[in-house]
Amino acid sequence: MNWREISVNADKIAAEAVSDILIECGAGGVAIEDPVMINQRIAENVWDAFAFPDELLNRNYVTVKAYFPRDHKLAGRIRQLKERLCNLQGAFTPDPVKGMDFSDVREEDWANSWKAYYKPVQVSERIVIKPTWESYCQAPGQLVIELDPGMAFGTGTHSTTTMCIKSLEKIIKGGENVFDIGTGSGILSIVAAKLGAGAVKAVDMDEVAVEAARENVKVNGVGHIVEVTAGNLLDGVQGTADVVAANIIADVIIRLCPDAAKAVKTGGRFVASGIIAARAEEVLKHIKQQGFVVEEVTREGEWVSLVAVRED
Repeated sequence: MNWREISVNADKIAAEAVSDILIECGAGGVAIEDPVMINQRIAENVWDAFAFPDELLNRNYVTVKAYFPRDHKLAGRIRQLKERLCNLQGAFTPDPVKGMDFSDVREEDWANSWKAYYKPVQVSERIVIKPTWESYCQAPGQLVIELDPGMAFGTGTHSTTTMCIKSLEKIIKGGENVFDIGTGSGILSIVAAKLGAGAVKAVDMDEVAVEAARENVKVNGVGHIVEVTAGNLLDGVQGTADVVAANIIADVIIRLCPDAAKAVKTGGRFVASGIIAARAEEVLKHIKQQGFVVEEVTREGEWVSLVAVRED
């Protein structure tokens, strides 16, 4: 399949709003090119500075990229996208959207072009994310997750994901029932299974993500624990869970809160991430309104993750 890559340059404070618009216009997911985060990874010796052009490292804005199938719906989606981005003018700063670029990409070209930048990374005390095409010498006590995101936009190394992984590492003791909502590449589901969860339901509304997650689940040998299905948030997900995890965006987490309150068992936890710092208080308010007690709030850069307990 051929894809149209759309890159929106924007002020960091508007990144979540831009991401939300892209997804609502039909993108299966977004990738955020954040110079602050990249420079942080370089400072931590996770990434090599030589792999990135100076122009990218010195930007004072983020780039939000999304991929749309080149089909009969594309023109209408781009028209809607332009209209909605224009409506952001003045909402955050006088000029939050700096520009938009388009390019055509074949899936096989996209899938291979970024692999040079994706290396094994230890993202928590025990969890190492390793691309399937890289070799890695596993240390005692480490759990290695093999991952090939494909077009599912989830390498597992963004701070929104690593914060979730660290929370799961604290929460999962063995045998838990876990719902992973908006699974993307399946990374959180695989982590939960490797940590000892008894059963994991992974859900995503994007067919490309579902396919990628199923393949990654198979590669990691956790197909007997993780079930990947297509669906919209918790719609159609039966039963209750000890842990509901959602690494999405603030607006979607807010919409998810009432159903999450029904899905989480008493004493269970709701792990939410993908929240831009400016929206954190709003998300916390909605979570508390549903009877959750906030146990932990973590911030890395401009991103916030939280863990809330259902006590009643």
